[in-house]
Amino acid sequence: MKAIRVTTFGDPAVMQIEDVPPLAAEDGQVVVEVKAAGVNPVDAYMRSGQYMISVDLPYTPGIDAAGIVKAVGRQTRRFRPGDRIYVTASLSGTYAQDALCTEEQIFPLPQSLTFEQGAAIGVPYGTAYRGLFTKARALAGETVLIHGASGGVGLAALQLAKSAGLTVIATAGTARGLELLTKEGADHALDHSQTGYLSRITDITQGRGVDIILEMLANVNLGEDLKIAGRNGRIVVIGCRGPVMINPRDTMSRDLVILGLSMMNLSTDEKRKVYVSLEEGFKTGKLAPVVGRQFPLAAAPAAHEAIMGRGAYGKIVLIP
Repeated sequence: MKAIRVTTFGDPAVMQIEDVPPLAAEDGQVVVEVKAAGVNPVDAYMRSGQYMISVDLPYTPGIDAAGIVKAVGRQTRRFRPGDRIYVTASLSGTYAQDALCTEEQIFPLPQSLTFEQGAAIGVPYGTAYRGLFTKARALAGETVLIHGASGGVGLAALQLAKSAGLTVIATAGTARGLELLTKEGADHALDHSQTGYLSRITDITQGRGVDIILEMLANVNLGEDLKIAGRNGRIVVIGCRGPVMINPRDTMSRDLVILGLSMMNLSTDEKRKVYVSLEEGFKTGKLAPVVGRQFPLAAAPAAHEAIMGRGAYGKIVLIP
């Protein structure tokens, strides 16, 4: 079996494709034939050795995937060989031809979604759902600013927010990204590469400020977020690439709340509830992952360069 392996932390070039022994399912486990593996910024942070949760070397990267159940161990009750599934975590890593998972780590993939779309569900939709509804407790009629909305998490949040009756202000840094946001239903699409773009928030909200901000790059935007959030506003930090200086008085003046989020903090049961809550949206078509780019498995280094670059556009996936 082919898999990407990391034997030392570093830049994308440390990822190499290798032959590894085949996987075997034990009690309560399944082997998944990976048809597509999702690429997330967190994968790049882990590979670099700079993530808050350490990884033992050597390892195979990857959290998200979609594919077909290939084999099951004893006492495996929910899935059978041939089932179409998507993966939200694994025991072996998903940048590979096969992945070893527990039953709790996989969920049925609706027939309406491709494997590539299935590989775009795990981290993006789980994070977006938690950010909006568990952390920010979003309500219909509120206004949400999705900062950096043209990537996987941002698009998931846009779709979830619209389906829940929120007014969505979404940002992107390219004309292509802005066009995508409008196509996906954003009420207002702002170009965050333009100086002073946040000044439009005052007019859009008639001076009230936004109720919720989903922040994908807190080290750049958090200070400004505090100035445009409305009274009792909630700012959810989803992505950050370094330290930032803020004025805490900006939180005091409007009773603002800053909330951190990581899917890795969830228990198995909490995680299951998140993905079960998403099922209806996928079945009805209100939720439909957008796949932007596909790379062959051996091109994982190029995929990591792309995920950390500018101009995010949908989910990046690897095809084994």
